[in-house]
Amino acid sequence: MAKIARGVLIVSPIAAGTTPSGRPIATVTIARRDGDARKMGPASVRDTRLELTQEKTKVFVSLPIMPGLAESILATPTIGAIFVVTEFGKQFSVKGFGNKFRQWCDEAGLPNCSAHGLRKAAARRFAEAGCSNQEIKAWTGHTTDSEVARYTAAADQRTLSDTAADKLLANLAERLAKNTAKALKIQGNK
Repeated sequence: MAKIARGVLIVSPIAAGTTPSGRPIATVTIARRDGDARKMGPASVRDTRLELTQEKTKVFVSLPIMPGLAESILATPTIGAIFVVTEFGKQFSVKGFGNKFRQWCDEAGLPNCSAHGLRKAAARRFAEAGCSNQEIKAWTGHTTDSEVARYTAAADQRTLSDTAADKLLANLAERLAKNTAKALKIQGNK
């Protein structure tokens, strides 16, 4: 089962909070690499944040827990130290997690989705929301602008140009307001 709640993709197999065999499982907000998502658990939660050192880059990331994920974490029993475990209660291997995620996407009626594709889609959505490369890197854990550019190349040009126009107009309005206030102050001193 997959849904978008408050702009965050949340994926859960079959019934919310269970594997197809009925074992409890926490749903996962996807914007992490497979190697990181398979390791996240209660120890990754600190206050209202998910915190981890990425397996691939060794970069530490601290992300706010979005409301939909918080609700899911609180409502779903967790087995051991990991949110998402195999049917045997063990941690997934990187390939095993990717394969199982692929299966869950198929069962959810999302045959064109994958964990990595959803990570890329998250980066694109951040770009379309007007986030800077630095903001996107802070969320995805990428270390270079060129990596972010590969992920955000599919960002909707129309949306981005609209965002740029809004920022330009807001800046012009702010500058005009400052100049008008300055002119009024000068005139008031005469």
